Amino acid sequence: MALGLFIIGDEILSGKRQDRHFAKVLELLRVRGIELAWAQFLGDDEAAIAEAIRAVSARGDVLLSCGGIGATPDDCTRQAAALAFGVPVQRHAEAEALIDREYGAAARPNRVLMADFPLGAALIPNPINRVAGFSIGHCYFVPGFPEMAWPMLEWVLDTQLAHLH
Repeated sequence: MALGLFIIGDEILSGKRQDRHFAKVLELLRVRGIELAWAQFLGDDEAAIAEAIRAVSARGDVLLSCGGIGATPDDCTRQAAALAFGVPVQRHAEAEALIDREYGAAARPNRVLMADFPLGAALIPNPINRVAGFSIGHCYFVPGFPEMAWPMLEWVLDTQLAHLH
């Protein structure tokens, strides 16, 4: 079972933002005695992301994915994961409640969209603003913002993937 990394976002590929996830993920893995088998940078393209997720799942690899799960129109990773696993996107009641508690009336209409996950997804807690990431299969999806992504990845590694270290 190999472990790989997706870094998702047109802003990374265009150079508008510099990637900081690759080096940090290597560090998080190294202290746990885990090796990264591969990494892939992807743009905000639903079909391409879905195809890449299907390939990871077909190989039986574990995926850590950073980016593309926000509420902006270009964020399509949640939809791509649903497409890859052949399930619909559905509002996750617990994720919605977390967003409502954190933001109140400001949760609607846009922030609450971040509670829409592939059917059957499990939540990844976000200690910064309570907007959860999600997992489905052996794939773990967190936001692109490092201050949120990194503690969420640590939680995944220490609770969901503890058997790897």
